[in-house]
Amino acid sequence: MNAPQSPSLRAPLLSTVPLAPSDPILGITEAYVADQNPKKVNLGVGVYYDDAGKVPLLECVRRAESERLKAAPPRNYLPIDGLAAYDRAAQELVFGAEFAAVKEKRIVTVQAIGGTGGLKIGADFLRQITPGSEVWISDPSWENHRQLFEAAGFTVRSYPYYDPRTRGLDFPGMRNALDRLGAGAIVVLHACCHNPTGVDLSRENWSEILAIVQRRGLIPFLDLAYQGFGDGLESDALAARLFGGAMSPVFLSTSFSKSLSLYGERVGAFSLVTASPEEATRVLSQLKRIVRTNYSNPPTHGSQLAAGVLASPELRALWDRELGAMRERIKHMRRELVTKIKQRAPGVDLSSIVTQRGLFSYSGLSKEQVQRLRKEYAIYAIETGRICVAALNSGNIDYVAQAIAKVIQ
Repeated sequence: MNAPQSPSLRAPLLSTVPLAPSDPILGITEAYVADQNPKKVNLGVGVYYDDAGKVPLLECVRRAESERLKAAPPRNYLPIDGLAAYDRAAQELVFGAEFAAVKEKRIVTVQAIGGTGGLKIGADFLRQITPGSEVWISDPSWENHRQLFEAAGFTVRSYPYYDPRTRGLDFPGMRNALDRLGAGAIVVLHACCHNPTGVDLSRENWSEILAIVQRRGLIPFLDLAYQGFGDGLESDALAARLFGGAMSPVFLSTSFSKSLSLYGERVGAFSLVTASPEEATRVLSQLKRIVRTNYSNPPTHGSQLAAGVLASPELRALWDRELGAMRERIKHMRRELVTKIKQRAPGVDLSSIVTQRGLFSYSGLSKEQVQRLRKEYAIYAIETGRICVAALNSGNIDYVAQAIAKVIQ
């Protein structure tokens, strides 16, 4: 029998830890920051910028924060499930105060650390109650979807979504793939402003997907990170209300990062539509255990600001106007980019950029073209061709259009 190895002869504990690959988006930002070209443009980051190239502080948020600071409230612990006024406001924003499941107290909502935190809470809960399920995400999807559900212990697979030939939705492929899944499969769906493509389902598409989910016994998990950036707060809640009004359970993650420009405050929520108030009570008890063992309870400031904006009719109306202006500026940048590229490259058709919605666009640029943009023009984008349209402004759009026209011809 071999003697136990001496502790002094063992390899150091951390010596075999491999270097993890760089995050595809954050890595681009690091390279952009290091670039010395004064004309550099970062189209990779998923953040809304105003026409001056700055992350805006919304006036509705500034006023809510001013009132909060005047009151000088203590910074005590919040309950495990978060600020009650915030949870209620976040729930009613998505579903509406008169929504049947809201009035019947069948929807559980807990404050989360951003939209990612909401996804994580839901993933951990699903792992507890249906550990043998597979998770299905769109192809392509937000990079963190796969990593997050794999980290929770799930096998993650992809269903067709984007058609590169039409630069639009591959709905037949999506529908057929979902209609072959076995009962209990978890399907992650982008409720609006699909990240990374900007290609969304129509109302008719959503109705068909709901019918498949119900018929096949699938578990829907909606990711609603961009409510208000598609067609408006009410319209962008279509999928959540459609599913939540027809079935349970329905899992939902939401975020105020973009819509209230509260990125650093990490203000999100996780909601779950249940079958009864009694079921909701049991589910909440388990969600609170997940939160307690993860980060104990959420932070106060961002949730207080969001709740303050949503609770005040004046600030809520101001937010609607500010959010509408952000949404329209993005749409204007889409039209301007396509027009300016067309002027410089008449044979190039990138009109799909105009029909896509939200912050992002699958531009149709190839990996090689993206690399040329970076090398020759210091314009940074994701190698898939995804660009953040909100990073365009009146000061850089001519330069970007000229560069894209050069590399794409």
